[in-house]
Amino acid sequence: MGRWFEEAVFYHMYPIGMTGAPRRNEQEEITHRFPALEEWLPHIASLGCTAIYIGPLFESTSHGYDTRDYRLVDRRLGDNDDFKHFVQKAHELDIRVVVDGVFNHTGREFFAFQDIQRIRERSPYCCWYKGINFGWNSPYNDGFGYEAWRNCFELANLNLREPQVRDYLLDVIGFWIDEFDIDGIRLDCADCLEFSFMEDMRRFTSGKKEDFWLMGEVIHGDYSRYVKPQMLDSVTNYELHKGLYSGHNDHNYFEIAHTIRREFDQNGGIYRGMKLYSFVDNHDVDRIASKLNVPEHIYPVYTLLFTLPGIPSIYYGSEWGIQGRKEGGNDDPLRPAVNLKETLKEVPDPKLLEWIRTLGKIHKEHPELANGSYQELLLTNRQYAFARALDEHGVIVAVNNDDKEAELSVRVPAHGKTYISLTDDTDVQEENGMIRMVLQPNESKILSF
Repeated sequence: MGRWFEEAVFYHMYPIGMTGAPRRNEQEEITHRFPALEEWLPHIASLGCTAIYIGPLFESTSHGYDTRDYRLVDRRLGDNDDFKHFVQKAHELDIRVVVDGVFNHTGREFFAFQDIQRIRERSPYCCWYKGINFGWNSPYNDGFGYEAWRNCFELANLNLREPQVRDYLLDVIGFWIDEFDIDGIRLDCADCLEFSFMEDMRRFTSGKKEDFWLMGEVIHGDYSRYVKPQMLDSVTNYELHKGLYSGHNDHNYFEIAHTIRREFDQNGGIYRGMKLYSFVDNHDVDRIASKLNVPEHIYPVYTLLFTLPGIPSIYYGSEWGIQGRKEGGNDDPLRPAVNLKETLKEVPDPKLLEWIRTLGKIHKEHPELANGSYQELLLTNRQYAFARALDEHGVIVAVNNDDKEAELSVRVPAHGKTYISLTDDTDVQEENGMIRMVLQPNESKILSF
């Protein structure tokens, strides 16, 4: 058995969006929206999900990543007791809870930044931020300059080399573990964080909870620089994310297979042995249903998400095919309000929802999909088959992205086995080291052995 997060299926919640909370936090009062979020928990469990990534949650000014108070849940969502109750309810369903950790920058309303605005050079917090320079100015006419994340000056970059900042943030993490019993943190902008700070975080959180999960948002670069025992458990696999949709749009399964070989091949994969966080969409990228040229490709896409090496994640609403594209720099279309009760009365795509539930069940019942080896069995532009095996057991996965029926002849990963279909009523017999199967357009088949 692996650690809980290595065998998990995640559900990704962006609470400000899904509850329809105001995009600007200009209210004095607290609005209790967590009861609406708790209504999602049975649905999430029904998908076979065993963990939730929810965030951002820190009290902030707009989209949630411009923190103004690390110890308060955003008042647009509720109060600290509301979130504590949410975690308890999730844990009762054996669902772990992971939150966003926004530690690269703060918003301009954070107390340390406001102290610099107020007393300038006399502020003891001048060392808390990168690039503070009282000979410059900012686009907000502060009378001083500072380094901002990607030149978005509402996000002031923290100086993570400053011991006071590290101690403050580690204390914040300890507060969230002690107060709310969270199970992990997804590190926003992990590719901007100091490596030594992430090492400090690893030591600190492991001392608090031995199986505490640290996952980093890393878009480009060498993931192995981050995923190591003394640092992070996982990072976002943007490389596979790109392959999963473009490999279908281009009818090119070679792209996906090449990515898996490059990353996880037993004899030379650069990330072999690592459990990266897999996704087909999230709060920062277009919805998968809007990215695919052929809508029916969404079925093999999700099959591969759940069965290729990695920790699969579903973004809220995409399990029934929500559409959404960025509009310039506006991410709101990716983060819509959803009334779960009303939606489940008349699900937009019940067939997709049922398929994802099937995949979740298969993932839970077959540990080889989390911890097993990977072996490519068949590869063409439009058909792809592989095996995942653990000890004496395994599964064969076959997908077809063609608009025509495909008859496949797949070599077996192990001789003398019985191949039982997990996705329909047909069993498959081995003949001379091969199994034959017929896949309908955009169909997937999963066999156990």
